[in-house]
Amino acid sequence: MLHQLSLRNRRAATAAAGVLALAAVGLNTPADAATYGTPTITLSAAYLSGAVGATGDPVVTVTVAQSGADVTALGVAASASSKSSVAGTGDVTVTGTGATRQLAVAAHARGYTDLTIKVTGLGGKTATKTLHYAASAAVQNSADTRYLTGSSDASAAVDVGGGYAVVADDESNTLRLYSRSASGAPVKSWDVGSALGADKEIDIEGATRVGNTIYWTGSLGNNKDGEYKSDRNTVFTTAVTGSGAATQLTVGGSYKKLRDDLVAWDRANGNRYGFAAGTASGQVPKQIDGFNIEGLEFAPGSTTTAYLGFRAPLVPPSEGGKALIVPVTNFDKVAGSGAKAVIGTPIELDLGGLSIRDIRKNAADQYLIVAGSWAADDNSDPYALYSWDGVAGHAPVKRADLPTADPGGWEAVVDVPDLTAPGARAQLITDAGSADLYGDGTEAKDLDHAEWKKSRSVWFTVNS
Repeated sequence: MLHQLSLRNRRAATAAAGVLALAAVGLNTPADAATYGTPTITLSAAYLSGAVGATGDPVVTVTVAQSGADVTALGVAASASSKSSVAGTGDVTVTGTGATRQLAVAAHARGYTDLTIKVTGLGGKTATKTLHYAASAAVQNSADTRYLTGSSDASAAVDVGGGYAVVADDESNTLRLYSRSASGAPVKSWDVGSALGADKEIDIEGATRVGNTIYWTGSLGNNKDGEYKSDRNTVFTTAVTGSGAATQLTVGGSYKKLRDDLVAWDRANGNRYGFAAGTASGQVPKQIDGFNIEGLEFAPGSTTTAYLGFRAPLVPPSEGGKALIVPVTNFDKVAGSGAKAVIGTPIELDLGGLSIRDIRKNAADQYLIVAGSWAADDNSDPYALYSWDGVAGHAPVKRADLPTADPGGWEAVVDVPDLTAPGARAQLITDAGSADLYGDGTEAKDLDHAEWKKSRSVWFTVNS
């Protein structure tokens, strides 16, 4: 009996030892292998643009998660670069510790690279996404430069308060709302084409604001092949509600006969400016004797008379000719309700042989004029900034020569500061649609990804 009990005890002891051994093995098995899932990572954009030496380049938001893990335990970093000479893994900075992080890239050289962005979770589990990155070259005034992405063909801009501006694009009928102080994509946009019955581009080139109404004009000229396209013969209004990032736009009135009215007026006055010839079939608009409007602003103290600033023609149409302004004395009704235009006395300005690329005034009727060539080769011809008091017969004053070594032609001035204040600064915007931003021979307007398209805004001191 004693022997039997001893055997049973020994067997029980052996079984118990086995259970303990299995338990011990279980304790040594990594718990994360069973309890932590594969982490996830998403990027707010798969494509990103930057510039060498830029201040405040656009960023990407990275969102990460891992089941069973505290998100603060996850690490995010760049693990590979397809072309480190453009930007390497060490040039990628990720800030934040929560579910969303901000990723920025500092470019070394112009070109493209694919960056692998990796999240490392608990249990050694990882996941990756690819960020397709494009870097443009360093520019002058880099500290005062910001980039407006999503479009490369900025053509007109209007301040809407709160540090924001609405910017038009002459390659589409989309108006975009941008921060004036930060590089990046528009915070919202409005495609006005359908509301205006425009199937093709309006070629928006000028804009100005009176109260809560923004007035817009197309170029009114033929297209680059010399063909008449009716949508380009459009002026229209948008009503503004709210301000800053909360700005909303609603399309108001429009008119599609202003070009016809201008041609008829010029004919009735002896074809002084050659508008009929400049709009003839086959006539390219960006010629010294062409027909192309790029500036729009109201006359001093007026909310009815608007100045149309012409890129072409020069007057006379020869080297050294003067820039042309044609007033429309009932422009509020033309654009607002489709009234036939009443044309006032034209104004000819000596801008050193340059024509008008934009014109803007402030509440004190101080004007700034962006002056440039009538020609299409935007990146080689001179540009200058002039001030003026808006009075016919008074000469404009040259404030500065604008730099031309960097991509893009100067196309818009957002608003006008007090020009009597020391150190007053104005923000100008380029149209970079024809520029080869990344060194591969592709014009910016033809890039495959909107995130790589961009215009450049720069603050200049206009009263040193």
